Amino acid sequence: MAGAEPADGSKDKDTGSRAGIAIAAAVLLACGGLVGYGILNTEEKPKPRAVPTAEVTYEVTGEGTVEISYLARSESGSATVVKDAALPWKKTVRVPLGKDPTVAIVLGEEGGQAACTLAVRSTHVQRATASGTYGRATCSAPLPRP
Repeated sequence: MAGAEPADGSKDKDTGSRAGIAIAAAVLLACGGLVGYGILNTEEKPKPRAVPTAEVTYEVTGEGTVEISYLARSESGSATVVKDAALPWKKTVRVPLGKDPTVAIVLGEEGGQAACTLAVRSTHVQRATASGTYGRATCSAPLPRP
């Protein structure tokens, strides 16, 4: 009989194994493509942009010892504290634009008198004076936004 299939089903096995090989080849080709893309994708990741800064000079003059807190370039945005600083004291730092540079002073129990000054890019912008027991003064100035 023409077109009759063998009784053992060998044609079905042939078709099934060809389909399995074709699926396996397609899966291997897809995996190879993904691996190749990962190896050949040499595009560099963008580097974080540098934050523009301004040079800020803090200065504390007077008599006695003081506690000084000032803002410098910091990831956390927290202040740096110098305890029992001997006067005169001066520090130049870089402060990110958009952050307000600030220096605060607190006199000790013995009191005294001290003054803080703040200069941005070598230009004097503020001065404040503290006196007496635990006297306090703060100097700050706005920096332009980036």
